[in-house]
Amino acid sequence: MTPAIDWAEIAAALDGQGWALLPALLDADACAATAALYDGGVGFRSHVHMARHGYGRGEYRYFAYPLPPHVAALRTALYPPLAGIANRWHERMGLAPRFPADHAAFLARCHAAGQTRPTPLLLRYGPGDHNCLHQDLYGAHVFPLQLAVLLSRPGEDFTGGEFVLTEQRPRMQSRVEVVPLERGDTVVFAVNVRPQAGARGDRRVALRHGVSTVRSGRRHTLGIIFHDAA
Repeated sequence: MTPAIDWAEIAAALDGQGWALLPALLDADACAATAALYDGGVGFRSHVHMARHGYGRGEYRYFAYPLPPHVAALRTALYPPLAGIANRWHERMGLAPRFPADHAAFLARCHAAGQTRPTPLLLRYGPGDHNCLHQDLYGAHVFPLQLAVLLSRPGEDFTGGEFVLTEQRPRMQSRVEVVPLERGDTVVFAVNVRPQAGARGDRRVALRHGVSTVRSGRRHTLGIIFHDAA
């Protein structure tokens, strides 16, 4: 059971800074059980070592369909309120795509375009590992918001490893944000661009995200992306 979410507050935070915090979305038992899936090695479609591709250091596994029930449930339940925010963002930025209220309908759109590979994933970092700044764009159909759920205890299971966002504003220097997370907390953030109110109306600002260097221990994260990959 996930806690009640004040979506008006979440929408205001996303509008203001491009990210919002959902505290304690998963409890300690759910975090431990999700992280334990990594070593099981069953139910995944691929295993990526970041250093081989220049993504950073660390590794992650993409889930295969069918997704673990609790991962699928989170993806399905959180999509509808985020779709409302996504549609408003696209209207403000003059972007044509609109998103259906039901996640299954959006996935059908992805799959019809050849984006059939599931994108929820588990990430694992150890000492010296990090994730370079990036955007999770997997095809022509991109849902503009995604989630990262911290499954480990900062200061106990690991040190370092902060979640980092950068925002590239037009004709200005980039803004950097370090998002404070505890185990079970979830950050919702812009995948690519978001609208920002300016003196001459809304403008598009681009965001990238990553993880700073883990100094000790092991850090697990659940990533939930709403579009599938080509």
